[in-house]
Amino acid sequence: MVRVRARGEQIRHFILKNVQGNSNKISKLTAEKFGITRQAVNQHMKKLEHQGVLTVKGRTRNRIYELAPIFQWDKLYQLGPDLEEDVVWRKDIGPALGKLPENVRDIWAYGFTEMLNNARDHSAGSTVFVSIQKTAVTTEMSILDNGVGIFRKIQEALGLLDERHAIFELSKGKLTTDPLKHSGEGIFFTSRVFDAFDILSGGIFFSHEFGKDEDWLMERESPKSGTSVFLKLDNHTARTTKKIFDQYSSDNDDYGFTKTVVPVKLAQYGNDKLISRSQAKRVTARVELFKRVILDFENVPMIGQAFADEVFRVFQFSHPEVELVAVNANSEVKRMITRAVSN
Repeated sequence: MVRVRARGEQIRHFILKNVQGNSNKISKLTAEKFGITRQAVNQHMKKLEHQGVLTVKGRTRNRIYELAPIFQWDKLYQLGPDLEEDVVWRKDIGPALGKLPENVRDIWAYGFTEMLNNARDHSAGSTVFVSIQKTAVTTEMSILDNGVGIFRKIQEALGLLDERHAIFELSKGKLTTDPLKHSGEGIFFTSRVFDAFDILSGGIFFSHEFGKDEDWLMERESPKSGTSVFLKLDNHTARTTKKIFDQYSSDNDDYGFTKTVVPVKLAQYGNDKLISRSQAKRVTARVELFKRVILDFENVPMIGQAFADEVFRVFQFSHPEVELVAVNANSEVKRMITRAVSN
């Protein structure tokens, strides 16, 4: 009896984990996964529907299954010095999230308090709207302020050419427009610890998914003010904040934020090639703040001699204490790096 019950729970867990994006073929996928008939799968689907965690639209072959929101919550807050993120978490957000494993609650506590603190201290807005939607599998949160926009704020504070440069700098970490109050780690680590982290601000949409090498960067024609942050996390992930912090700490360094990964592709504009020293200086800007810098050349087809020389000879000579490591470089990129280093 115990084995049958455990197998049934595994089947239903698989259905819930995989129904999103596979709503019209989840029965087939589940039958193949567990070696059971579609009729048996349908019995599990009906049970999940009866429990209120799965919804169905249409009939027979046209049925579409979706995760049902089991909880929805939202509230508008007035931004100001009296809005304390830990108090909002303790009184509103923590209780709204409901029962979750301790490590999952820790991730939500970290991410939410960091994002609300940023909205209060940096947005120059008057309100922030928080919305939560929870299903049997995942929880999603939206944090929307009506301020000047995070990318625009960074662009102006650092004198960058445009908002795209702000995203590039954010991807490195240790970026803040108010160094006396903030370390610049909040957004960086929040984007790494959640399953999905999205920011929509001004004319730019930035998206990072856990475990994926590439970030998404899109532009919209009609820029708007304010910043919208979207967070998503599996309700039963085994991930912890400590594991993520450790990934960016060098060995024997007391867990300091001493290592970063720089997605070199973000220095490109459209089909432009990375050939100039000015582009190289964008890549190396502020990386002297770290002891170890991983330069990720994923999807970078080539680099020019001047670009390679500026990064791997000029910068490295000026900052011998910084270890530069190139990864995911193709043969053409490796050749240019070797040439620069040999000089």
